[in-house]
Amino acid sequence: MKKHVLVYGLACGALIALLDVIEYRWLVVERSVEIYGALVAALFAALGIWLGLRMTRPRPTATVVVREVPVPVPTEVPVPTPVPFARDAARVQALGVTPRELEILELIAAGLSTREIAERSHVSENTVKTHASRILDKLGARRRTQAVQLAKQHGLIP
Repeated sequence: MKKHVLVYGLACGALIALLDVIEYRWLVVERSVEIYGALVAALFAALGIWLGLRMTRPRPTATVVVREVPVPVPTEVPVPTPVPFARDAARVQALGVTPRELEILELIAAGLSTREIAERSHVSENTVKTHASRILDKLGARRRTQAVQLAKQHGLIP
């Protein structure tokens, strides 16, 4: 009798194992697209989490070491003596620049606009433009900034 019970139990166990294998095969064959989709989704989710953690991690900053360095102070500091500006009268006469044009040129060098120069000189803006164009012609410059540079080189303005 024990033998019959043992054989009957083994047969039932084999039958249950066979049914599990058949169910597994049915599951894999019938639902393979869903299983593969779930595996790919899990893979990309893990990759996204890993990249997100890696990219949002605070980056190490460079360490700045600040150290005081003593600088020797010279006992006697030479003070440059200012040299007074002397206009090159010969160059002014050679170029034919009038005193009014020199005044306009100095105001241009101070960075004033045409309107501001006109207000300070008590002339119209057109007169300032005329003087400026004559200065440009006499110095051979194309722009006001170039005229100022050339005038400084020629010793017309400080």
